Amino acid sequence: MMMREEELKHYLVLANAGDETAYRMFFNALLPALRILATAAMSRTSLPAADAEDIVQETLVALHQKRHTFDPAYPVGPWVRGIVRHKLLDALRRRRVVHVPIEDFDDLLPISPSETRDDMAEVIKLAEGLPVRQRDAVLAVVQGFSGRAAAARASMTEGAFRVALHRGISRLARMVEG
Repeated sequence: MMMREEELKHYLVLANAGDETAYRMFFNALLPALRILATAAMSRTSLPAADAEDIVQETLVALHQKRHTFDPAYPVGPWVRGIVRHKLLDALRRRRVVHVPIEDFDDLLPISPSETRDDMAEVIKLAEGLPVRQRDAVLAVVQGFSGRAAAARASMTEGAFRVALHRGISRLARMVEG
């Protein structure tokens, strides 16, 4: 049997005051409603119904972490439904796949491997004119290193590496334009 709004609110207020029994009662009473909300949401989205339990678990964690934000002057139902909604949106964002037709970018893609090598050689040659940290960052990316690996290789933090890379690319762009 599911508790009424007033009872849920009462248990949440007590739980927020430190009552462990009320805390357990709140979550145990809320669990069936969360499953119903998540299952209903799954039927309205592109997510598989099997993901409903994941949404329920993520919601339980969020409720635990955010329970201090509940204002007892308001009903608990809309607050809980808002958190369920956010967890559902998070799940949809994780599943979102964007398909972009490659034909739209034909003019940007290299025509042949030799053209790619020529472009890389030109970038490497231009990079020689950059300050050391910027040159190292640009060359690390050209050589295919990830940001983390390139930063470690250059003895920089990832943040410093990103700054050096951005500045290096900006300077290269100015060199090419000039």
